[in-house]
Amino acid sequence: MYGRVAELPLEVEGYALERLEAGVTRNLDRVTTVVRLAGAGEEGLGEDVTWYTEEHDREQAAGACRPLAGTWTLESFSSALGIEEPHRRWAYESAALDLALRQAGRSLADALDRQPRPVTFVVSPGLGDPPSAEPLQRRLELYPALRFKLDPATEWTDELVDELAGTGTIDIVDYKAFYATPDSPPADVELYRRVAEGFPKAWLEDPALTDETDEVLRPHRDRITWDAPIHSVADVESLAFAPRTLNVKPSRFGFLRELLDFYDYCAARGIALYGGGMFELGPGRGQVQHLASLFNPDGPNDVAPGGYNERDPRPGLPSSPLPAASSKPGFR
Repeated sequence: MYGRVAELPLEVEGYALERLEAGVTRNLDRVTTVVRLAGAGEEGLGEDVTWYTEEHDREQAAGACRPLAGTWTLESFSSALGIEEPHRRWAYESAALDLALRQAGRSLADALDRQPRPVTFVVSPGLGDPPSAEPLQRRLELYPALRFKLDPATEWTDELVDELAGTGTIDIVDYKAFYATPDSPPADVELYRRVAEGFPKAWLEDPALTDETDEVLRPHRDRITWDAPIHSVADVESLAFAPRTLNVKPSRFGFLRELLDFYDYCAARGIALYGGGMFELGPGRGQVQHLASLFNPDGPNDVAPGGYNERDPRPGLPSSPLPAASSKPGFR
């Protein structure tokens, strides 16, 4: 698919950066940076979802100093970017895609010959400290049809697992093994067992595969899925076993080319996908929803509207499924 957009003309006259900041679930203060590329009377948007606030502070302090002005194609613009960090690169590549499509008067669906469809989504709230089912219950009181993605912790008791499973709303549990540090304790084998057996229909995301956990998870291997280690086709090919499904987070890929190659690869091999986000605060949220609409609309997409990431639930938010991606020019 990359060949369908690689040679799109792109005229860039300049760009600007905009800082966004908000409190989100799990008591996090999230900072992101919007990239605004301008050219030929149009504007293309992207969002840098680099995790660390100090990285955004440095980028803001440096200002719009990259030599981006000129006449390009999407391919030549990407080749000239010189940005190593994938989340930051994705902000510029997605802004360039948005701008090139607007300048060409084309939608992404048209350019890639895809049919947009409504997007189902899940919500991923924290369960507090100590963890309880109360955050889920408060959200279900407002939105009885909600589905969830949860991060299990050692503090999860059999009783809590039973209470959560009893809601019948858990689609994904994320072991988050790839966020471990050298000081982290080893994988909690009993937690792995408790979660895998307690949620027999949920996807089991990003487990640590040790001799002990592999024995526990072997009966559930067809439900194991991956997120954090997936940045390219090569990462899929290096997995310990072929996956049935994967979580695709566009900003992890950095390069538009790598992302579209990944979609091609998974389609050719029958690997199902669901989308994920990074607590986007601006246009990046709509862009991950847009891609989900084109490539994996029916999965348990962790791309809920931003209001669901607020610390306290509130009424009036859009329900699942979201409308199909816009057919207007651009990538929004």
